[in-house]
Amino acid sequence: MSVKECNHHKGNKHKRIRKIFWGIVIFLFIVLLTILITWAILKPSKPSFILQDVTVYAFNATVPNFLTSNFQVTVSSHNPNNKIGIYYDRLDAFITYRSQQITYRTAIPPSYQGHKDLDVWSPFVYGTNVPVAPYNSVTLSQDQSNGNVLVVVKIDGRVRWKVGTFISGHYHVFVRCPAFITFGPQSNGISVGDSGAVKYQIVQRCTVSV
Repeated sequence: MSVKECNHHKGNKHKRIRKIFWGIVIFLFIVLLTILITWAILKPSKPSFILQDVTVYAFNATVPNFLTSNFQVTVSSHNPNNKIGIYYDRLDAFITYRSQQITYRTAIPPSYQGHKDLDVWSPFVYGTNVPVAPYNSVTLSQDQSNGNVLVVVKIDGRVRWKVGTFISGHYHVFVRCPAFITFGPQSNGISVGDSGAVKYQIVQRCTVSV
């Protein structure tokens, strides 16, 4: 076989490799373009959250600059999308007062939320002798004495969207639910059992950032 024929066969081989390469590139481009167009048409909407109630089992701010508390919060989440599911891969619930975290984080089990589905979670969120900034400690004691404390239930986590068989990357979700806790004569809570716990019906729509 001549050298010219060998070069001819090598040239054909390189052409076939290039065709295969560009065929794969074009195929992947079409797939990605289809996903992007589908995504743009569907326009996924972020989930909505509602704080339904808060049960206070403990709230002790008598020790200066420290707070011991125990809450059970009930939060519902609704997926408004017709054709998009939501994976809640990580959700942590905690409570803040004047932008300072006053409880530990409590993990909510991972879950999948189908189209138009509604999920309800009731995690316990608590903290034992949690340090409170001096300026917040003073206002917290004053607010409790006045019978009205504004706290914020927050949920921080990561979600993924599911469209057909396509699953997106992770997105950060941050939920903020304000709640007024009343004490003393003006309390509007309901006693729960013999434990001294008080349940407050909130039904407060939360702000959601994704």
